[in-house]
Amino acid sequence: MFTKILIANRGEIACRIIVTAQRLGIRTVALFSDADQEARHVAMADESFYLGGSAPSESYLNAELILNIAKQAGAQAIHPGYGFLSENAEFARQCEAAGIVFIGPGSAAIDAMGSKSAAKAIMAKAKVPLVPGYHGDDQTDATLLASAKDIGFPLLIKAAYGGGGKGMRIVEQASDLQDAINSARREASSSFGNNKLLIERYLRQPRHVEVQVFADTFGNTIYLSDRDCSIQRRHQKVVEEAPAPGLSDRLRAQMGEAAVAAAKAIDYVGAGTVEFLLDGDGSFYFMEMNTRLQVEHPVTEMVTGQDLVKWQLLVASGQPLPLAQDEVRIYGHAFEARIYAEDPLNHFLPASGKLNFLREPEQSQYVRIDSGIRENDVISNFYDPMIAKLIVWDESRPRALQRLIHALESYQICGVKHNIEFLANIAEHPAFAAADFSTDFIERYSESLIGTNNSEADLALAFAALYQILARKAHAKAQCINSSDPHSPWGQISGFRLNTPSLHHVALLNDQQQLQQLCLVEQQGNYVLPMAEQHWQLGGALKPELLLAEVNGHKSKIPVSQVGDDFTLFLASGSYHFTAVQHQVPEEQASHEDKLKAPMNGTVVTHLVNVGDSVSAGQGLLVMEAMKMEYTIEAPFDGTVSAFFFNAGELVTDGSVLLEVEPTSLSPEPQES
Repeated sequence: MFTKILIANRGEIACRIIVTAQRLGIRTVALFSDADQEARHVAMADESFYLGGSAPSESYLNAELILNIAKQAGAQAIHPGYGFLSENAEFARQCEAAGIVFIGPGSAAIDAMGSKSAAKAIMAKAKVPLVPGYHGDDQTDATLLASAKDIGFPLLIKAAYGGGGKGMRIVEQASDLQDAINSARREASSSFGNNKLLIERYLRQPRHVEVQVFADTFGNTIYLSDRDCSIQRRHQKVVEEAPAPGLSDRLRAQMGEAAVAAAKAIDYVGAGTVEFLLDGDGSFYFMEMNTRLQVEHPVTEMVTGQDLVKWQLLVASGQPLPLAQDEVRIYGHAFEARIYAEDPLNHFLPASGKLNFLREPEQSQYVRIDSGIRENDVISNFYDPMIAKLIVWDESRPRALQRLIHALESYQICGVKHNIEFLANIAEHPAFAAADFSTDFIERYSESLIGTNNSEADLALAFAALYQILARKAHAKAQCINSSDPHSPWGQISGFRLNTPSLHHVALLNDQQQLQQLCLVEQQGNYVLPMAEQHWQLGGALKPELLLAEVNGHKSKIPVSQVGDDFTLFLASGSYHFTAVQHQVPEEQASHEDKLKAPMNGTVVTHLVNVGDSVSAGQGLLVMEAMKMEYTIEAPFDGTVSAFFFNAGELVTDGSVLLEVEPTSLSPEPQES
C-alpha cells in the first residue's frame, strides 16, 4: 500500500479522498490555487502546495507542475478525483512515464472511452446495445447535417470528448440544427479542448441508469450496483439513487453483465461507470463510460457497505478486488442530492459569494454529508458551484426518501442563493415518490418544482415582525447595561403611548423586495398583529441563532441567521429572507436595461450581432460563459445595437453592462395634407 499520495483536485472530492487515506494511514498532499488558499481540503491534508492562479488552466489543469510537485513531495501515486485531469489520457501517460501511479485506469483505456464516437465502435464489437447515430471523424457541416437528417428528429448533439451536459444540444427540427452545431462546438472546445461532435437519436422519455464496475490487474471485473440518475437538469444530474427502482432481477443482471463486458473490452482497471439509457419497454442502450470515480459514488457505498476510494487505492497498489461478484450484497436504499450555489428562480444561474451561515443536518448511519465548504467560505465563480452532497440511507426506498426530506428541511444556508427548496420539491413530488420518472422529469413538472413554497408566508412574516421587536429590545437592553445610566427610560423600547396601547412599527422587505409595513400592539408582554386573514397573538424570546416563538398558543423553535439588517428564518416549508428597513424605501422596478447586464461573473464568448444591427425582442445578442456553461443575452425590446462594452475573451463581473441597444422609436403619425 502507498505511504503518500497527491490529490490532483479540490473541494468535496479532495476531502473525500483524504478521509479514506487517513483511515488507511496514508499521508496526503493537497494542491491549491489563489482562490483555494484557505480551503477545507488544504486544511485537512498533511501538506499542501501552491499551484497558481484561480483559473483551472493556471492551476488544477497544469499537469506538468502537478507532476513536479508530486516528485518534490515524494508521493508514490496521484489520485485525480473527478473532473480536471481525471479523464486526461495524456496526464495518465505522463504519470506512467514518471514512475508515479495514476489511481485510475491506464491511458489506453481512457483514450478508448475518451472519444464517445470511438467508444461506440468498441461497444458495438463487444455487442453492447447502442442508440442509432453518427460517430464518425468527418466533422464538416455538410456531413453532420446530412447524418442528422438520416437519423431523424428529435436528435441529440454531444461533445465527443465531453460530459456533464456540456457541449450537448437537443434539436427538434432541421431549422435549428446549424445553430445547435455551432453552439455545441464552441462549448465543447471551451470545456474539453476538442470540438468533435457526435449525433444520436434522442429518446424522449428514457431513464438514465448507470452501473458501477470495478476491475483489478488480475483479470477480475465485477459490477457493484446500479444507480438511477434520471433526475437531471440540462443533462446534469441533480438527484441520484441506488439501486435503480423498478428493475427486475433479470434486467438488473443484464445491465450489470453488459457493463462488465464494456469494461473488459478495453482491459479496464479500477473504478468505472457504464451509463445506459433505459427505454420504457426495458431496452437499454450504451451511452458512455466514465473512466473515473463518479460524483454519485456514495449511494453505491451506502447500499454495498464498501468504501470505493479504498478499493481504488487497493487496486492501484496491485492488490486484488476485495470481493468476487457472488459476494456482493445490496442492502437498503440510498439517495444523493447535490446542493448547489445557484438560483432556481433565475434560470439556475450559478451563484458566488460568502457562505455566511451554514448549519448541516446531523450525520449518522442514515445521513452523510460530503462537502468541501465550511461556514464563511467563499463560493468562487472559477469552479463548479457545488456546496455539498447530501446522502441518506435506510432499509427501504420510502424510508430513505423520508430521511432525505427531513435532512433537506434541516439544511440551513445563507449568504448565497441555493437549490435546497428545489431539491425538497423534487423529493416531495408524488411522481418521484412513486418512481414514475424519466430524464425529462424536471422539465415536465417544472411549475411545481421551481419556486418557493409560500404556504407559510404569512406565518413567516409574523415571526419576522416578532423577531424584529425582540431583537430591538435586546439591543436596547445591551446598550443600557453598557451605558453610564443603565436605568434611563430613553434606553427602553416599550412602544409607550399615553392612554392608548403600546405600538411597535416594523418595516420589512421580503425576498420579492415587497415592502411590508406592520403595526403590532403590545399587551402585557405579548403582541397582537392584525393582518388581512387573521390576528396573530405573538410572544417569545431570543436565544443565540434561535427564536423561541409562541403564535396563537403554538410554540415553535425557529432557527435564525442575521447579517446586518438581513435575516433569514428557517421554517419547515423552507427559508424566508427579510431585510429590516430603518427608513421607508420606495419600490424599484427592474428596467429593461437590466437584461443587458451580466447575470453573473464570467467571460464573453462571442457577439451574435454587430453594432448597427437591428434586433427584435428575444433575439440573441451575446454569448457569455460562466462555470463552463454558456448563457445567451437576449434583446429586451426591438431596437438597434449601438455599442458593445466587452469583446470575446474578456472577463465580466456580475451586473456589468455588456452592450447598449437603442429602442426602436415609434413611427410618426402621418400628417394631414
